Amino acid sequence: MMPMLLVLGTANHKKGIELADLFQAVGLELRTLADFAAWKPVLEDGDSFAVNARLKAAGYAGQLGHWVLADDSGLRVDALQGEPGVQSARYSGPQGDDVSNNRLLLERLGSRPLEQRAAQFVCHIAVADPSGTIQAESEAACHGRILFEPRGAGGFGYDPLFEILEYHRSFAELGMAVKSCLSHRARAAQRLIPDLIRLADAVVLH
Repeated sequence: MMPMLLVLGTANHKKGIELADLFQAVGLELRTLADFAAWKPVLEDGDSFAVNARLKAAGYAGQLGHWVLADDSGLRVDALQGEPGVQSARYSGPQGDDVSNNRLLLERLGSRPLEQRAAQFVCHIAVADPSGTIQAESEAACHGRILFEPRGAGGFGYDPLFEILEYHRSFAELGMAVKSCLSHRARAAQRLIPDLIRLADAVVLH
């Protein structure tokens, strides 16, 4: 039997690799948006990670006519009242990048001591069937704090600034092997896998 095709609803190469690593054990045929020519970006105008994940999963599934898994994730910093939150990828503006986002975050935090730099990475994942109907969801968080300067060359986004307290290292220093066990995205993926297996079995049998 042919495995179920699941499109990972991202055009971000690094995120695509991370998601593929998290779900490869399920035995699905995994692709990303980069494997398709005809798609348009979905407007992420929700007020929560959950809403944006659903918008992306349903929107791309409707465009492509395939099962789509999409996540929306970001950073919440306690001292900044939850910023950057759903604006994490666009924190420094629509044309901003990881470097400018990190720079702005450090500017906003200023000289606050480490005990006032608590933060959480949050990830919500949604899976939509080819009609665009959401069939499964999960959410998880990873707690840490924001360093005073970037550390490490791995990862992407805010990874160089986000320190895992138990390891006293940033996500960018820990590498993919550790991140794939500890991260918000990894934890949300682990919670989703039983539902994903159930859906895949039903599709193959059908």
